[in-house]
Amino acid sequence: MIRDSVVDCVGATPLVRLARLFPGPGVEVIAKLEALNPSGNGTDRAARHIIEQGLRDGVFTADTHLVESVCGDTGAGLAMVARICGLPLTAVVDTTVPAADVAIMRLLGATVDTVAAGDDPAVTARRRVERVQEILRADPRSRWINQTANALNADAHFRTTAREIADAVGGRLDVLVAAVRTGGTLIGAARRLRAEFPSLAVVAVDMVGSTLFGGPPGVNRWRTAGCGPRPELLEPAEIDRVVHVTEAQTIAGCRRLLQTEAILAGPASGAVVAALDRILPLLPRPVRVAAVLPDRGDRHLHDIFAPAGPETRRPEGRARD
Repeated sequence: MIRDSVVDCVGATPLVRLARLFPGPGVEVIAKLEALNPSGNGTDRAARHIIEQGLRDGVFTADTHLVESVCGDTGAGLAMVARICGLPLTAVVDTTVPAADVAIMRLLGATVDTVAAGDDPAVTARRRVERVQEILRADPRSRWINQTANALNADAHFRTTAREIADAVGGRLDVLVAAVRTGGTLIGAARRLRAEFPSLAVVAVDMVGSTLFGGPPGVNRWRTAGCGPRPELLEPAEIDRVVHVTEAQTIAGCRRLLQTEAILAGPASGAVVAALDRILPLLPRPVRVAAVLPDRGDRHLHDIFAPAGPETRRPEGRARD
């Protein structure tokens, strides 16, 4: 099939059994490889749906200046879709966002506006949002995407990610496991899959140091999960279990995934693998698990996959004005 643009390639990512990584009897772990979206992340789905639906509904027009607070991989997807749709995008980042992510956004045509990071993720997130509000006041053409509260974020995964999983697994699915940042992937997919599989257990993966579920703030090097206050889309009542993983467990998960399944995935995916290590021994047999692996690993050759280990390597450059 020939597509009209790279944006039309978003979604329809493959599912793979992780039988080498989790070979136990009565266990089937099925991975959704979201890193195979065009920008390398499952957030491409939300970026496409929010912008395209906004244009269809008239919320955005050909003159709209898109603005968003970005702390992770969503920026590349937003920049990609905005460029194809012919809309300017300003991504407001902070000084902890990796320089590679900033460079990708700029190459895709986005303007990057950088604020200083604060002492904890909540302070940093507030500074980004305050800068967004300044831009909105200064430019009457500007519109805030607001991915953490935009229902179209979750709707993208309800309509596509969950449907693809349900169609592939057929008549049975026991557990859904996904990392949580904005909540869009987890909540959107869980709502549709629960309608298809009423006994489904939903497991959220978060990092030690994230404050999304009330834990104390700490360092979250890769923005794998929560990187600010709890997003409006995140509904704890719809989650059955939260698993917090450490940085070391995340690194180990990434490396085991590569060594056993030849999947070069990023830290959010490694965190999901680490969470699976924790929960699988607790689940009854037989069990069928869908795990969303959202990110790619080639941007982490210098840290997660560095031969000497990330703690002994020089850290990647950070965003600068």
